[in-house]
Amino acid sequence: MKVGLFIPCYVNALYPEVGVATYKLLISLGVEVDYPLDQTCCGQPMANGGFEEKALPLAIQFDKLFEKYDYIVAPSASCVSFVKDNYPPIMERNNHMSQSSKKIYEICEFLHDILKVEKLSGRFPHKVSIHNSCHGLRELKLSAASELNIPYYSKIKKLLSLVEGVEVFEPQKMDECCGFGGMYSIEEQAVSVCMGQDKVKNHISTGASYITGADSSCLMHMQGVVQRDKLPIKFIHVVEILSAGL
Repeated sequence: MKVGLFIPCYVNALYPEVGVATYKLLISLGVEVDYPLDQTCCGQPMANGGFEEKALPLAIQFDKLFEKYDYIVAPSASCVSFVKDNYPPIMERNNHMSQSSKKIYEICEFLHDILKVEKLSGRFPHKVSIHNSCHGLRELKLSAASELNIPYYSKIKKLLSLVEGVEVFEPQKMDECCGFGGMYSIEEQAVSVCMGQDKVKNHISTGASYITGADSSCLMHMQGVVQRDKLPIKFIHVVEILSAGL
């Protein structure tokens, strides 16, 4: 299989180590990976702000850029879910058909569902608390949302169990939003901060040294709370744990 690596804007600009870790991990698992240099924003910020028409040219460009790949993989649940769920209606209203939406996967989703990884060579001897981001939980089904009242599962937790030395915890109210929500954190800043503080408190209560998850944006939001309040916990994207030692 040939994979096109999609690295979202904020990962590229603020957390490039997450993109590098994704690339290294896929290569280590025998996947042929290419990184198209002309990639741009997927259009999620425009659509979230109420300007879906501004996302259309980006969606068309995205489709053209990634059309030659068997799969598209990205270390961002929110951006992947935007392409998967929002590209089809945006493009169909303008007489286009989305091809990318049928073959894009978040990195954990890809490892669990497509590659069906059963072994990883890394080691991460630390306690980590899993953050379930809203898009990953409810749109990509990376774990079982509690409101569905279905048997519990977590693809992220299962993958982390393959890493030597890691101790995995989950906070109380583990499905509760951290308050980021893209535009929400700007338009409802005070509420967003309070939600972030509550979420961080629950993560710290697990005794973990790190908060981890599939969305750098959510981790970034909580990291701001931690830095401002000088709280004793660190942050790491889940793909950095899965690729530890590479």
